[in-house]
Amino acid sequence: MARKTTRREASGLISATLAAAAAKSTEVLAAAAPSDIDPQSGGRLPLPRREELDPDAQRIYDEFASPNGGSLRGLRGPGGLYLHSPKLATRLRPLINYLRAETGFSGRTREIAILAAARECDSQFEWAAHEAEAIRQGVPTATLDAIKRRKSTSGLETADAIVIDLCRAAYHAHKVPSDLYARAINQFGKQQVVDLVMLMGYYVMTAGLLTTFDMQLDDGVKPPLP
Repeated sequence: MARKTTRREASGLISATLAAAAAKSTEVLAAAAPSDIDPQSGGRLPLPRREELDPDAQRIYDEFASPNGGSLRGLRGPGGLYLHSPKLATRLRPLINYLRAETGFSGRTREIAILAAARECDSQFEWAAHEAEAIRQGVPTATLDAIKRRKSTSGLETADAIVIDLCRAAYHAHKVPSDLYARAINQFGKQQVVDLVMLMGYYVMTAGLLTTFDMQLDDGVKPPLP
């Protein structure tokens, strides 16, 4: 009977895999990126070191590092940045899990909200991370195009249009008209409207983090937003 891999061994394997993957992209990234970009993390901060984290933060590290940990970008993205403030990471992770998986939104609605927020912040990194997931969750091409190119939402399915319009109003115009608010409440109900605006707000906040630490797109990925 094969011996089971211990938790410590599994963590070591994760760290070794991350290090190997980072090493492959180091040379190319170093040549193309600004001088203050860490070639392994892709941003201005280095990848967090698991051994320097407390047990709670190590658990968050392992979640981000795991292919099945629920993060599209793992440690090379906002997850790695959060862990430079370990207490923040341990408090924020449950909120992320709630907003992404426990609000009752369909994957389609969730990804539309995320991409709408990314577009309002012109976050190339967030868009690149989530566009394929949005397609996988059934977001129509017309909806993606309306968000990306800031087109009218007229003609889109009702729920899709409301999400986009609400994001534009709250995070661009900074005023939500009464008729739009009423449509949102009628479509989603009070609790989900609160959750929806907070989901968008989380990705607006994250876009600011990504901008501050100049998180780079992966090698070979062109900026997806016009």
